[in-house]
Amino acid sequence: MAGALAHRQFQHQPPSSFSRLLLLLTLLPLTLASIAFVLQWRGGVTDPLTRWSPDQPQFPGMSFADSTPSRRTYDCTNPLSQSLNPSFPYFRDWNFDFSPHLSPKICVTTSTSAGLEQTLPWIFYHKVIGVSSFLLFVEGKAALPNVTRVLESIPGVKVVFRTRELEEQQAKSRIWNETWLASFFYKPCNYELFVKQSLNMEMAIVMARDSGMDWIIHLDTDELMHPAGTPEYSLRQLLADVPGNVDMVIFPNYESSVERDDIREPFSEFCNGKFVLQGLSGLPGMALFTSEVEENDSRSEQIMCCVFLTSVPLMTVSMFKKNYDHLPKDVYFGNYKESTRGNPNYFLTYGNGKSAARIQDHLRPNGAHRWHNYMKTPKEIKLEEAAVLHYTYTKFSDLTSRRDRCGCKPTKEDVKRCFMLDFDRSAFIIASTATEEEMLQWYRERIVWTDKALNIRLIRKGILTRIYAPMIIIQSLRESGVFSSVIAKATQTNLSKEKFLKSVDSSNSTRNSRSDMFSSRKFDAGRLSQATGRRILKVIDDSLPSAIPPLSPPNYDHADLIT
Repeated sequence: MAGALAHRQFQHQPPSSFSRLLLLLTLLPLTLASIAFVLQWRGGVTDPLTRWSPDQPQFPGMSFADSTPSRRTYDCTNPLSQSLNPSFPYFRDWNFDFSPHLSPKICVTTSTSAGLEQTLPWIFYHKVIGVSSFLLFVEGKAALPNVTRVLESIPGVKVVFRTRELEEQQAKSRIWNETWLASFFYKPCNYELFVKQSLNMEMAIVMARDSGMDWIIHLDTDELMHPAGTPEYSLRQLLADVPGNVDMVIFPNYESSVERDDIREPFSEFCNGKFVLQGLSGLPGMALFTSEVEENDSRSEQIMCCVFLTSVPLMTVSMFKKNYDHLPKDVYFGNYKESTRGNPNYFLTYGNGKSAARIQDHLRPNGAHRWHNYMKTPKEIKLEEAAVLHYTYTKFSDLTSRRDRCGCKPTKEDVKRCFMLDFDRSAFIIASTATEEEMLQWYRERIVWTDKALNIRLIRKGILTRIYAPMIIIQSLRESGVFSSVIAKATQTNLSKEKFLKSVDSSNSTRNSRSDMFSSRKFDAGRLSQATGRRILKVIDDSLPSAIPPLSPPNYDHADLIT
């Protein structure tokens, strides 16, 4: 009786505080989940962000992709053509004409004979990372009317032709009466180009200063700046952090390490034929493509393309060999033999980087790789993360194109007066004496990195590295129609786009008459800011009175001399 009474009393007791707490913890997540669902549900209302795309609803910077396997067909005949699915469609009519108030203002100058397939990606990539002005000293293919018409239509681009007036003006340069460049005078091929680049750089300094530029950089059109070390991937931000007492910034170069022998466009090549999307599990944002290669491709039956983010093929050049300055000494010399693979040096070509100079009084070039000052020894810093990416010998045709530009005899003695670097000399001899099959075999053995086990081992040790940013930027610009729209606008009053592109292709080996007539002097035979301190490798105080030629990286003979 008493037990039954106690049981009824327990049943009528109010819930304890623990029970209420347990109920609250149960209901709270459910309530929050419901609120989140309601907030995310748009009920068919158009998202304002879709207005970025004129073609289809997609978020800026994202490509529209179906989740189911599908086939896509790309126009692979023209490397500047627009993709069917633009990644950045709102770039289409953007000329990158930056505000004049942005600072610092950066000028890039070059001496080039390259066509639009190389110069357009090169220009717009550097515009994206913050370059304001371009001074292009053109000749050969780059000086053709159909090419220069496009180049001159781009805001911030100044084209300088190699005319008789230019030759006469450069013939009066003080450089000819000075000794710092004298050892390069009156020699053919690379020496002649080196002098011509120096004379053009001297003129570029004056032109850049007159246009209000703060920094000047000399690059070739097979080189891309890599402003690593800044969250925005911005060359402008990188130079903005340089202390005011620094006159020159050295960018060590990384050299391309190609993995194929059939590359056509090293900056952002995409596969030929029809792509089949197969979905690559386990790797977010990536997909695996197989390509049915064109029947006329004699060196490959099938190409596997790995696509990163906005359908960018990873088959283009993405592997680079790091500079000695960015490697520990023991790692560099400990892997030197494996890294050279029987070649004369660690790099195929130069290893002493490029530089940016602050525009100021008495500035002068010091060869194609450095700047100097007539009145003082410039204060230099070398960056420990940022670099210049050098796309050298990335195409098999580079062997014959370099051969065709030089009239030297293919002997070991004669090539010394034509080329400064050992590998260039060997490549010229092979290209001049071997059959095409023998050249291809030599190219595969000396230049193409086909040993995947070796590649992975050197990547793990830090010798090789993967860099995708330039490829993604250039491929996105191409897919967005930036290059094709520039060509169309520049040629709409003269040629149709199809006829124009055809004329560019047919003029691949044509030289402008002005360039044939004239050539350079005909040759008969402080305290560092905290932001900068993170990226500076060392401060250089040595005086550099003579022109700095392209130099190879250190070899075993220098191991004991380097501290």
